[in-house]
Amino acid sequence: MREVLETELRSVLNDALNMLGTVEQMLPVAADVLLREQTERLDEVRALDREVDAQEARIEAECLRIIALHQPVARDLRLVALILKSLSDIERMGDYVVHVAEDGAELAQAPALKKYVNLARMLDRLGEMSQNLRTAIADRDVGRAETTITMDDEVDDLYEQIQRELVTYMLEDPRNISKALMLMRVGRSLERVGDHMENVAERVRYWVTGVREA
Repeated sequence: MREVLETELRSVLNDALNMLGTVEQMLPVAADVLLREQTERLDEVRALDREVDAQEARIEAECLRIIALHQPVARDLRLVALILKSLSDIERMGDYVVHVAEDGAELAQAPALKKYVNLARMLDRLGEMSQNLRTAIADRDVGRAETTITMDDEVDDLYEQIQRELVTYMLEDPRNISKALMLMRVGRSLERVGDHMENVAERVRYWVTGVREA
């Protein structure tokens, strides 16, 4: 019975990692829409997000089945809790990436206000964070999880830079306000993706060690 439980736990953990990987696939597609005006890829982002939603439903059902069938002990329950609590974070990441792509498609209808250098950096950094987070979970690596949290600090800093730059554009010319506000919203969406990754990373220590951070 123990072997069956361990097999099922590994399977559901892999499913959760695949769900995070699906969001990771969305990031470069959204970047193409936003940074390279490839608006035809918007439907691709939306399709991937629907897959994220479907993965969430399947994984949640499997976690609840494992709890009901096996009544796992504390160590195993921590893993199930990590997965269940992280599902909503990962699902929200997907939603925010769709928002980025949708705003990018709208922004592409008019000349760009500025080069989206910091937004590109945010997208790149989020991709790196996701890869690092998946490895941290797969390897039960608390150090990598903490590195993911540190990486989010850079995402936050880039977001703050974007906010300051766009305020300057709005003050210089009121005609820039509408587009600047939309770019602020894009930055905010990316910043929220990072926050949700950080939420997941913060749970890894408790899962691995059973010790909550003081």
